[in-house]
Amino acid sequence: MKSPSLEFIIRDAHPEDAPCLARYNQQLAKETEGKELDTDIILAGVSGGLQRPDRCRYFVAHLNEEIIGQAMITFEWSDWRNGELWWLQSVFVDPEYRRCGVFTGLYRHIEKLARENSLVRGLRLYIEEGNGPGKGVYTHLGMTHAGYHVYETEF
Repeated sequence: MKSPSLEFIIRDAHPEDAPCLARYNQQLAKETEGKELDTDIILAGVSGGLQRPDRCRYFVAHLNEEIIGQAMITFEWSDWRNGELWWLQSVFVDPEYRRCGVFTGLYRHIEKLARENSLVRGLRLYIEEGNGPGKGVYTHLGMTHAGYHVYETEF
């Protein structure tokens, strides 16, 4: 593990970051859900997201020309709130840089942008039920359990 006093920058992801983001998404899926993501599909998905900011927006933590963490937001319109909810997704920090404030930096950056945008009503994310460490991080950042369970039908 690296020193907890890293001086990294947070920036919007660029198209040339797609291979790293795709690789991190593969690691995330393996770590959290035991899933193997197809390299071509995830790379196309990340690239497609980077090309369409109306779909999503990726942020990266950058240290010495290396991406050490990432987070993506997607947008949900809430008619109940007459505004947007931003969903945090594809959250990943390189294991070598965990517990060094990388995700906190990403989260605070996104939170600041959300608070500055008059249409945004809040931030949300979903997490695997058994991800105790993740739940601890999100609680520490001030997030609370929203009382929902996620159901889905995949195609």
